[in-house]
Amino acid sequence: MATATSKAKPSDRIKMRIRKGDTVQVIAGKDKGKTGEVLRTLPNENRLIVEGVNMRTRHEKPTQEGETGRIVNEEASLHASNVMLYSTAKKVASRVEIVVEKDGSKKRKLKKTGEVLD
Repeated sequence: MATATSKAKPSDRIKMRIRKGDTVQVIAGKDKGKTGEVLRTLPNENRLIVEGVNMRTRHEKPTQEGETGRIVNEEASLHASNVMLYSTAKKVASRVEIVVEKDGSKKRKLKKTGEVLD
């Protein structure tokens, strides 16, 4: 008899250049071209959840007596490689670079527009 094995989790988290609250544009998949705000990052899986993108429908059973079941629409996670940071001022998606300032602090900057994010 075969036993169910769970997927092995990566031991270390991936360093992500995208953070919660950033505006991103989807560059691959069924929602290509959509933009939205990052609601949550999952660095252990290199995935993120974007507002209004990759929607899934889930059916909920009633939990108490007298309650009715519901259909819930919620965002599923996307792989981080399928999104790019998006400049709302210039309306363009761009790669991001890490710039070290003179005082030693690190800032994120969009390559196309030169816009500093942090």
